[in-house]
Amino acid sequence: MITLLRISGFALIDELELRLGPGLTVVTGETGAGKSMLVDAIELLSGSRAGAEVVRAGAERAELSATVDISKVGGELRHIIEEQSITHEGELMLRRSVGSDGRSRAWINGQSVPVTVLRAVGELLFDIHGQHEFQSLMRNNAQRELLDAYGQHEALVDQVHGTHAAWLGLMNRSVTVEAAASERHARLDLLRYQVQELEALKLSDEEFANLGAERARIANSGRLAQTARTALEGLYEADQGNAHQLLARAGAALRAAGALDPALAALHPQVDEAAERVQEVAHALSHYLESLEFDPARQEAVERRLAAIEELARKHRVEPAELVAWNGALQRELAGMESAAADLGSLRTQVTAALATYQEQARKLTAARMTAARALAAAVTRRMQELGMSGGSFVADVTPLDGAEPAAHGADRVEFRVSTNPGQPPRAVSKIASGGELARLSLAVQVCCARNAAPCMVFDEVDAGIGGAVAEIVGRELRGLGGAAQALCVTHLAQVACQGHQHLRVVKLTDGRVTRIAVTALVGDTRVEEIARMLGGLEITPKTRSHAVEMLQRATDAAPPARPTAARRSRKS
Repeated sequence: MITLLRISGFALIDELELRLGPGLTVVTGETGAGKSMLVDAIELLSGSRAGAEVVRAGAERAELSATVDISKVGGELRHIIEEQSITHEGELMLRRSVGSDGRSRAWINGQSVPVTVLRAVGELLFDIHGQHEFQSLMRNNAQRELLDAYGQHEALVDQVHGTHAAWLGLMNRSVTVEAAASERHARLDLLRYQVQELEALKLSDEEFANLGAERARIANSGRLAQTARTALEGLYEADQGNAHQLLARAGAALRAAGALDPALAALHPQVDEAAERVQEVAHALSHYLESLEFDPARQEAVERRLAAIEELARKHRVEPAELVAWNGALQRELAGMESAAADLGSLRTQVTAALATYQEQARKLTAARMTAARALAAAVTRRMQELGMSGGSFVADVTPLDGAEPAAHGADRVEFRVSTNPGQPPRAVSKIASGGELARLSLAVQVCCARNAAPCMVFDEVDAGIGGAVAEIVGRELRGLGGAAQALCVTHLAQVACQGHQHLRVVKLTDGRVTRIAVTALVGDTRVEEIARMLGGLEITPKTRSHAVEMLQRATDAAPPARPTAARRSRKS
């Protein structure tokens, strides 16, 4: 419900702040005072179209905001909020700004959003009923949701939605697999050939790198042999002055002098160790030289193997070092494609089973909807008689969608039809000519579905064209509706106004140059005066006041009061 409504620079409103409570809030005032501007403001906050004409003369922009308690609202609204990543703590602040150039912007909880998102949220929070306004009752989707809410079909609807999602997921997957199957045979042949070719090469992980190193050694064998020979002679094989001979002599001298000085004796083991290391390196160099013996056959074999690897790499457009990994990737793709045929058959079986499950759940939902439709039609028809539509009738048609693709909401179309006069065949609700009749029909439906009403319902002159006892019944119905959700009603009738839990009066003020409207919360004597004015016109007599007090007392006795509302009015223009 709306807890706080702020408006500035909008039409004839300079600045306005209204604190609203639960229950029924009635809005009254003289004809032309601007009562419907409050409805227009809520419509803008619901995402309706706006142009420069809504901006107050002399103002740069119209600013509207509403704080809405959503602590008891879930379902689709929660989904939209999460989809838009809007943070909240049980409240939404809807804001709309319309510039004098006609440009419009929207925010939810301070986060800028497209007007389409504001409209989607507004449709779930506010249900606006007026003589010239489109409303939820005229939308087939909303009619279906109302019927499901009336029949308490939530569990069945969830089951149908779940089975539809499962069928759709399998269907999309099977379409993808079937589309790939048309190219599968050619791709399979190519993959098998490529994998066979790579497997025939029998290439190991490090083979290409090792062959490359061996090729480099063979190509530079002469230079390598000369280097190794020079090192070997200097260390061990030269006839005069090789490193090993010199170290041996130094060791012998230190051994001899060791008896004279222990310090020299301590160095002798290190020199001997160096001589042993030189000898080890010399032996390793000898083995290396033996391995460098030129083998033309081996060289040819290495070149052939490398050429085969490089040629296959060029064919597959990968680096030679990547061939082993590429072979693994092709094998995995081949395995997946070879199992695709079996997967497709299994998928087709699963799609058929999922469709059968969906159809079974959809049939149960259709049967439940038909039962609820008969009960709702009878209940609304009874309400219509009480609301001044004597002889009228209401029908809720549930029509199977034969041949249509499965839908998430079920296998039927729901349409509300109504006859407002005896002898007339029922027609679609959207074809009702009289706005007043449409508004009263909406009221009848909402009262019957009150436990699932929108969080805030707005009625703009639903009492048009009625009076007397029917007006009093309309007022009682609105008050009862306010017990299930917040209701705001613009009215000209005292019989309706006296039923409000809160009462707001709209007055148009002018100093001859500037016109503005003021909104005042009425309580006590001020409310009695307003009800008396609505009863008696310009001349208010004690009897009229007494009648007003009596009407207010009867309304109060009939139902417990809601929390009072508060209003703070505008600064002077």
